[in-house]
Amino acid sequence: MRRISRITVAGAATASLALALSACGSTSTSGSSDSKGDKGLAIAYDVGGKGDQSFNDAAYAGLEQAKKEFGYQTADVEPTEGETDADKEQRLVSLAKQGYNPVVGVGYAYASAVKAAAEKFPKTTFGIVDDATINTKNVADLVFNEEQASYLAGVAAAKTSKTKVVGFVGGVDIPLIHKFQAGFAQGVKDTDPKVKVLSQYLTQTAEEGGFASPDKGKTAAEGQIEKKADVVYAAAGLSGQGVIEAAAASKVWAIGVDSDQYEQEALAKYKDSILTSAMKDVAKAVYNLAKSVEDGKPETGIVRGDLKTGEVSLSNSNPKFADDAELQAAIKTAKEKIISGEIKVKSS
Repeated sequence: MRRISRITVAGAATASLALALSACGSTSTSGSSDSKGDKGLAIAYDVGGKGDQSFNDAAYAGLEQAKKEFGYQTADVEPTEGETDADKEQRLVSLAKQGYNPVVGVGYAYASAVKAAAEKFPKTTFGIVDDATINTKNVADLVFNEEQASYLAGVAAAKTSKTKVVGFVGGVDIPLIHKFQAGFAQGVKDTDPKVKVLSQYLTQTAEEGGFASPDKGKTAAEGQIEKKADVVYAAAGLSGQGVIEAAAASKVWAIGVDSDQYEQEALAKYKDSILTSAMKDVAKAVYNLAKSVEDGKPETGIVRGDLKTGEVSLSNSNPKFADDAELQAAIKTAKEKIISGEIKVKSS
């Protein structure tokens, strides 16, 4: 276990870190430290950055929990527009050089950067969220069965829809988001084959803004609502805010993703239109990795969260959703069948 220090850092130390990382994204540091060994968890955000009310914010919540519990210095770094894999690698290398451990890349786009940085710093534990391709002894691949939570979202959508039309908006047309679509569509069809699912992807690549463009999400949702969709599920990062805004304006239901979006302060004015959220506990995965390092037994290899472990789920924050006994019974039954293996959820 690392020695935990609560000595206040001199301003020069923070300035030094900011300078070291200025070429590869803006940085926030917090906590206290008096030596390299006292630095703890650092995260590098995916597209959309901190404040996306979704994926990146969930990772930040894990960082905040680790900082509070372990009392060490943390860092979180924003992405830059048009950055390359080399930029991402430089960001991770800079954090490792500063003594942060573990260092987490938030999102599959960090795969090559994490692999390269981990090879350069074999004594540092690295993590990557949503990628299972890195087979390196000091890397933890933090992945989830998103399709399982999405199946439950499909059950909720089919049971809630009055028009028998529901929508899915994916941020980027990639295998990761295909998992959300596949699970959702299967959950809808298994619940009510008469319900039609409208699906749309905002962009072909992340660089085109599929995860970071609320305006694109809003336009896509408006198009589906015009076609009678009265429940719209978004797996689109920051773009999902536009989907939720469109649903609220048309007085139909939205289903959020990754975080409990009903509870997000930035979405408070739309909360009455957020039926539920298909959550994956990125916060828990990030925190658990930090704890494993703190305990001297770093997680490595594939670390998977699913319905059985409780790391994917549906939120119950909206009372109208939580108090609907028939709907909750249908979701409970589906969850039990998925966990038992009776229902096998498709991932593509």
